[in-house]
Amino acid sequence: MPNSKRANGEEEKKTGTLDELWKLVDGIETAMLTTRRADGHLVSRPMATQKRVSGADFWFATVKSSPKVREISADQRVNLSYYRDRTKEWVSVSGDARISEDRAKIRELWAPDWKAWFEDEGGEKDGSADDPRIVLVGVTAVTAHYMTVNKPQAVVLFELV
Repeated sequence: MPNSKRANGEEEKKTGTLDELWKLVDGIETAMLTTRRADGHLVSRPMATQKRVSGADFWFATVKSSPKVREISADQRVNLSYYRDRTKEWVSVSGDARISEDRAKIRELWAPDWKAWFEDEGGEKDGSADDPRIVLVGVTAVTAHYMTVNKPQAVVLFELV
């Protein structure tokens, strides 16, 4: 849990819940997922946040051969950023990612719109939940900062140390 120093020197814990975090990102379909490249530079790309299911705090689908899979395998620390253009609200989630090839979890998350990202190349590479190109990125949130219209300064929702 996060700690900060009070004026009297005591540590104050900042805690929030995953439910609160999901409420903050509700309706924002796309997150910017930031990873670290092999040369140390950061790279971000848009990712569609999948429905909330067990196993990770956030799930994303991607192609097994993508650079982000190699980057996460080398350094699990990632950032997810969400932005609501209408209100200028934002959420930044720092977390630990892992790659999953769990077919049962892929089937649980799979939706027909995935076929737009995974074109039918024939055979088993058909964009279905059994397509071997599809893997999941699971992210476990470690810290979350946000700003909403009723909180005009950035706020720490939670931090695990």
